[in-house]
Formats: sequence, structure tokens, C-alpha cells
Amino acid sequence: MILALAGGVGGARLACGLALALAPGELAVAVNVGDDFEHLGLSISPDLDTVMYTLAGIQNPETGWGRAGETWHFMETLARLGGDSWFRLGDHDLAVHVERTRRLRGGEALSAITSSFCARLGIAHAVVPVTDAPLRTMVNTDAGELCFQDYFVRRRCEPMVTGFRFEGADTAGPSAPLARLLEPGAIQGVVICPSNPWLSVAPMLAVARLRALLESKRVPVVAVSPIVAGNAVKGPAAKIMRELGIEASALGVARHYGTLVDGWVIDTQDAALEPAIASGARSVALTDTMMISPDKSLHAASEALSLMRRIAGTR
Repeated sequence: MILALAGGVGGARLACGLALALAPGELAVAVNVGDDFEHLGLSISPDLDTVMYTLAGIQNPETGWGRAGETWHFMETLARLGGDSWFRLGDHDLAVHVERTRRLRGGEALSAITSSFCARLGIAHAVVPVTDAPLRTMVNTDAGELCFQDYFVRRRCEPMVTGFRFEGADTAGPSAPLARLLEPGAIQGVVICPSNPWLSVAPMLAVARLRALLESKRVPVVAVSPIVAGNAVKGPAAKIMRELGIEASALGVARHYGTLVDGWVIDTQDAALEPAIASGARSVALTDTMMISPDKSLHAASEALSLMRRIAGTR
């Protein structure tokens, strides 16, 4: 069993590649819930839905998030009524949020609901929220502390970032299915997907038992860089790095994760950075990491798994 840590579009695309490379029962995808929030009385889990839609093959191919063939009658009517329409919910997507909310209020765990949704969408691999407890990403900015969706969607990542706080992290344990995967011998390796290190991965690593697994060095940990040629493939990662005074590069990301990561997959455009990344006693693989199709996602995933096997063979 390989455990992938994913959030957002980049995470979903590599998870898709890993799902193509690994049989059911060989992959579990733990997903960030720091983006989750309540909107219009509904419980919204954006990263879980992006991973779920991508693995089901029903994601919007243009945006990477949301559903293909989506319609917007609900939002159009809501806007005409003067409702809060800054966070757009498609008609098909809306059904997921309504049913999730109903079941959460009935006492079901988020992980159980996610498993049920995935089964009905024909997803064979395990998709698990990192925690069933409330865990919320708060962004410190020059405009004050903002909840994630206010920063990311309403304000379009425009405020300058100065730091982060993960509300609920002190008491958030791993979700029940993730807790089982964290037991000794349950998994053979961890892949950190090319998700935003601060907005997507950091909330997951704020769950103490998950971070402890990476720190224990029980299994090899491989990461795919979300930064290519000094820019984020998607999202504000490079902007955040510059605002935090961190070099916006694959090397900057490698330095951020430090000894948590044993091996890095970086894009061939960043070949000049390979010696510096490898100097931190890390293994490095160079390949095309631009996952613009399922075949490209499979290629990047295969490189990550090959690097993981090489690292495991040296232990």
C-alpha cells in the first residue's frame, strides 16, 4: 500500500496517475480538509471533491476542479434573488454538498461519507480525509487573518501572506481509515503530491500522527515539486513563497520540507537545480511533471514510484 497526500488540482492529477499505476488495494489517497467550510448552510469539501471527481473521470478538464458538463441554474437564480454567489456551486456539484451535509448532520463521519460517494462513482482506490475533525486553514495577511476560502476565492489570493494557522490541529486526530494506515507495516511508502506546500500539505502535516510517520523514517517519502521553472503549475504557491521570503523554485520547496522528504521528482526544466537538491542527502529524479493528460499523470506517478523503490532498496 502506498499513501499519497493530496490537495487541489495538482494533487488530484498525480493521484490519478498513481491510480493508473497501482491496483485497488495498493493505493490510498489522504486528502486535505483545511479548505473545508460551511457555505449557504452546506458543508463544502473542495479538495475531497476535486480528488473524487478526478479519479472518477468526471472533472472539468479545463479548470481541473468542478465537474464536466456542469450547469449553473442554481447560482443564476441565487444571484437574481440577491444571494451570496461569490463561491460558485454547480447544479451537479450541489447534490454532493446537500447529501454530505445531510449525512454529517445525521452523525456520520466525513470519511464514511466519502467512501460511500467514491463507491457510487466507481472509484476503486481508497480516498480518505486526513481527519474527520474540524481542521481549518487560516491565512495571516496584510489584510488581517482570513479564512482560506475568503483568501483564495473571494479575494483571489491578492492579500500578501505573512503566515498560517491551522485551527483545530491540536485536537485533530487522523480519520479512522487513515489511522489504520499509520499503523506499523500498513504502508510501504508515502508520495507527497505536487500540491501547495502551505495551503494543501501543511494542514495535513498538522495532524500529529501523520507528521510523526514522516519523521520516523519508517518508510521512504517521495515528493513531486509543485514549482516548475520558478512558477506554480497552478495556484498561488510561487506568490506565497516570495511573500514569505522563500526562493520560488523546486529547491526552495525542497528546503521547506527538509528532512521529511527522502526523494524529489522535479521537472526537466529545473535540471540545473538537481545538484543543490541532491546535496541535502536526497535522491532526485528528473522528468516531465506537467500532467496535462492522464498519460502524463501516469508517467509522473511511475517516476515517483520508481524513485521510491530505489530509495527503499538502499535501506
